[in-house]
Amino acid sequence: MALSSETHGSVPVPAPAPKRELVSVVIPARDDAVLLDRCLLALAQQTVAPAEVIVVDNASEDTTAAVAAFHGARVLVEPTVGIWAAAATGYDAAEAPVIARLDADSLPRPDWVEQITEAMAQRPEAAAVTGWGRFVDLPRLIGIPAAAVYLGAYYALGYAATARAPLWGSNMAIRRSVWREVRGRVHRTEREVHDDMDLALALGPHHIVATVPRIVVGVSARSLRGMAQLGRRFHRALRTLSLNWSRVPPWKRWALRFGWGVRHAPH
Repeated sequence: MALSSETHGSVPVPAPAPKRELVSVVIPARDDAVLLDRCLLALAQQTVAPAEVIVVDNASEDTTAAVAAFHGARVLVEPTVGIWAAAATGYDAAEAPVIARLDADSLPRPDWVEQITEAMAQRPEAAAVTGWGRFVDLPRLIGIPAAAVYLGAYYALGYAATARAPLWGSNMAIRRSVWREVRGRVHRTEREVHDDMDLALALGPHHIVATVPRIVVGVSARSLRGMAQLGRRFHRALRTLSLNWSRVPPWKRWALRFGWGVRHAPH
């Protein structure tokens, strides 16, 4: 009788480590030179360097493009004003297998790119990953709970809307192959939508989005300041949901998620 290798007492061969893929970082920016400078400085100090950094200058009137060029970023110009138009231009141009996204006010931790590559390698079934944040321009005792409430509510409501974890544009990554698949479903010419939620809804319930809390960035709390800003964010949320729910309403998304008698995924 043939004996197994275990019978001979051989040491098991460890499984090979998951392959880590290169990352393109895309940053849409409009008149945000000061915070962009801070963001690019942080990217220059990563434990794993990105394959490329793409800054999409969205019709800026300040030195945004010059700051990006100074830091060695690949600078693209998107004349159509709107964060979706700028972000999509960057995604289209990205060359690495993983496209990571930051905003100009994002402040990634030194291991941000490394954590993205690890998360994608450990979750080959995931189409995208998204992370956590903290408000760096608020006192610590206020900033930590404020971020927990803000992001906690966003993720909870986004999950209900998409039937999957949503994406947070200040800190996310998507496989380039998946972007190529869904790019025709997003509303890139719409100015008054949340591009991250729109992308999450375009992915549909059959694409897995993994929320990875150890992928962390600091962000500005400017989006929470003032009733006009909050009102605009609420309007954009309603517009984003309206556009996408007219295609596939939320109850059908949940039915698709769990296979409750619905045969076809949204297109």
